[in-house]
Amino acid sequence: MIEVREVIQDVNGRQVLKGVSFTFQKDRMYGIIGPNGVGKSTLLHLLSGVDRPKQGEVLLSGRPLTSYPRKMIAKQMAVLQQNGLPPVGFTVREVVSMGRYPYQNWLGSEDEDSVKLVEESLVAMGLKELELRTMDQLSGGERQRVALAKLMAQGPAILLLDEPTTYLDIGFQSQLMDTVRAWQRKSGLTVIAVLHDLNLAALYCDELVVLHQGKIEAAGTPQQVLTTSLIEQVYETKTTVISHPITGVPQMMLQPNFKG
Repeated sequence: MIEVREVIQDVNGRQVLKGVSFTFQKDRMYGIIGPNGVGKSTLLHLLSGVDRPKQGEVLLSGRPLTSYPRKMIAKQMAVLQQNGLPPVGFTVREVVSMGRYPYQNWLGSEDEDSVKLVEESLVAMGLKELELRTMDQLSGGERQRVALAKLMAQGPAILLLDEPTTYLDIGFQSQLMDTVRAWQRKSGLTVIAVLHDLNLAALYCDELVVLHQGKIEAAGTPQQVLTTSLIEQVYETKTTVISHPITGVPQMMLQPNFKG
């Protein structure tokens, strides 16, 4: 579906990615994890086509991503960014309708399918009763639902999430990830999410990709990847790994080192 081949990328004069190669398959949910500053968001920017790699290439359906017009990329790929919504002025329906922009003709007109998709997205995200409210009248959790509804209306095959749970309490984190996972399973999406919370990543992702010192340190299922030895190596901290009592996926417990 989407692949990076021997990608090298610099940020502010520092080489962040050092020959990264990986193929993200269809109908899977991936978590990109690793310490701060290892290039997680940089990799996501390359996958989205926002940035071009210094060396190497990104392939979408076997073709270089750079060969696609931006509108064609937007029809296949959607990106949920932090603070990516207009803060005031627009209603919920107007913002969700923005997801159909790649499909508008040169007059800015939409077809009946676009109207239907916007309606379905509003209903799916529980926003029908809020559709005439402006964005400044919404809570943080409601704004996140609007952001997802906008992407759902876009109808992508690939969904990229850049630290989607940042600034959300655990209730909203769970709600957001449940929604994304349900959407992914229903529609066969490829989801690629940059995540900091390892326990959350293990709960929701089919596979994890661990970035460390500019390269992929490990990749596989949460059970394969999240071991005490790897966490100590990558994060330089000791943990106890247990199985989740309901799902069986690994969950990490920090080991405090203070004395007193």
